[in-house]
Amino acid sequence: MRYYEEKPAVLLLEDGKAFYGKAAGKIGITTGEVCFNTGMTGYQEIFTDPSYFGQIMVCTNVHIGNYGIKEDESQSENVKIAGLVVRNYTERFSRKMADSSIQDFLLRENLVGMTDVDTRELVLYIRSQGAMNAIISSETQNLVQLGEILKGTPIMNGLELSSTVCTEHSYTLGEDHTGPAIAVLDLGVKTNILNNLLNRNCRIKVFPAKTPFEELAAWQPDAYFISNGPGDPAAMDYAVETTRAALDSDKPLFGICLGHQLFAKAMNVGTFKMHNGHRGLNHPVKNLITGKCEITSQNHGFGIIKDDLDQIADLEITHINLNDGSVEGIRHKFKPAFSVQYHPEAAPGPNDASYLFDFFIQLIEESKAKNN
Repeated sequence: MRYYEEKPAVLLLEDGKAFYGKAAGKIGITTGEVCFNTGMTGYQEIFTDPSYFGQIMVCTNVHIGNYGIKEDESQSENVKIAGLVVRNYTERFSRKMADSSIQDFLLRENLVGMTDVDTRELVLYIRSQGAMNAIISSETQNLVQLGEILKGTPIMNGLELSSTVCTEHSYTLGEDHTGPAIAVLDLGVKTNILNNLLNRNCRIKVFPAKTPFEELAAWQPDAYFISNGPGDPAAMDYAVETTRAALDSDKPLFGICLGHQLFAKAMNVGTFKMHNGHRGLNHPVKNLITGKCEITSQNHGFGIIKDDLDQIADLEITHINLNDGSVEGIRHKFKPAFSVQYHPEAAPGPNDASYLFDFFIQLIEESKAKNN
């Protein structure tokens, strides 16, 4: 019998609600903001997505681990979630091409998790009560002791995390490509975003989050990309300043997720903490320009304030969420700059929005032709 089946574990929410189960992954204690993802596939991509840094992930899909782990499907170099909660934790996997089981993977990554939890009840609770901090423990069941540890966990509001997960040093990709040169501000960029640019023949230089704009511009890129990432955009004045400078350069700019929020803030649009965020693979979004609906992958706990956009004459809304009417995309009316809240690079997930990368390349080509 596996040891993780024999050890009890508990999830304690900051409001005192507790959920019990069994240990998975590493035996230990971990804290973070609890959130949930409704995707039926892609657990490895979720675990390694830098945007989830500092969060305890609840997977709503019943079976997690059933197709194993394949190293080249990770979205960063290592696991970024703070903890994991699942219903059924499957160590035996069906996919022959997989490299390892989920248990071996989480042990290598020192990730604390738990299984045998009624995730339906837990998700319904989070949906009604909102996102909050939580603690997982497979070391002790003492709720008073765990509650004291939990009190020391910082809340996501006001938390700057991108400088923690970004690259430490600049690096280049696609040096032999002949397409446009893209300066990527790494706030927690996913591997598949870079792959989408590389697949379009782009030359890329990835810069750490707090790199001054002058250093990005010195590389003489054709365009700027502002990446996804974790934390509160309201705590990232340095990135807002860089984004604003990139806009002032009049070169094309594309932002995804956190990059979308920073583009908005650079245009004096505010952001807010959502009740429980959007995280999954099947969120319907309407493109207001084409009138078409896209099924999208999403992962964000912050959004931009729709009412603020009414005061900004230079911006227009391009996409809206059909579930709640929230803003999913904006563009500048007079500059080649746009952004989306969702993830067009989704892997695995829907490919409805991959055209946005093509549109970015088109903007770059038009801008270069105009300036030559």
